[in-house]
Amino acid sequence: MLELSGHTCFGGEQLRFQHRSRVLDCSMRFSVYLPPQAQAGEVPALLWLSGFTCSDENFVHKAGAQQFAAKHGIALVIPDTSPRGEQIHKGDEPTWHLGEGASFYLNATVEPWAANYQMASYICDELPGLIADLPVDNSCFGIAGHGMGGHGAIVLGLSYPQLFRSISAFAPICNPAKTPWGETAFRHYLGADKARWQHHDSCWLVANGACRTPLLVDQGSDDHFLEDELKPERLQAACAEAGHPLNYQLHPGYDHSYFFVASFIESHIAYHAGILT
Repeated sequence: MLELSGHTCFGGEQLRFQHRSRVLDCSMRFSVYLPPQAQAGEVPALLWLSGFTCSDENFVHKAGAQQFAAKHGIALVIPDTSPRGEQIHKGDEPTWHLGEGASFYLNATVEPWAANYQMASYICDELPGLIADLPVDNSCFGIAGHGMGGHGAIVLGLSYPQLFRSISAFAPICNPAKTPWGETAFRHYLGADKARWQHHDSCWLVANGACRTPLLVDQGSDDHFLEDELKPERLQAACAEAGHPLNYQLHPGYDHSYFFVASFIESHIAYHAGILT
């Protein structure tokens, strides 16, 4: 790995790396925040998945998470949202919720997407190995995210319980197999067989007993994607029927922006730290 930058932050280190990904077959960047406690030994880590059109830098610069990670002694690992580069397929449809910056954190099975869009394997298989030389406990991950990243956090958290011990999300896409964003993405990445889509849908995973890891979900009432795309009421119903632990909180007046994330990121970091430490 090549270290691109490093900054002292709340007594810890904010780092950014670049490497050649064998899984995605392209150059990738990711960020890591090491709290001051990492100077004495390994610390648990929270893996953050960002939303549409973002990179690893959005969360690093906008969420204000480092101060709380330093307080609780937890590392932050922030990958990019998708493969990038001139050789990466960006799609024929002029939309921001498909292609670069919109991977949905899955492994695509349909060409030309399958050549590079293997984000589930990148997150769950390749990335933990990349940070093995850092003072991070690779056996002790939490996962969280926002929007598309909230979807990814819940789906990957439920699908890989051996890797992720805690799960939380801000304004996640809860039922992508039955909403416009998800239908567009899944049709391109996974093909027309909707049976394949279900394994990438939080509601289906909960209903079919993927695992019993509790979910923490925060949602803003003034989120303009709430009614058409996010559908948290469907996740609530699925959890209630399956008896899956869910702590869902609706916050009046908050929208989908990073102002919302920054307002409640402290409680999420404390939640993960309470489980991981």
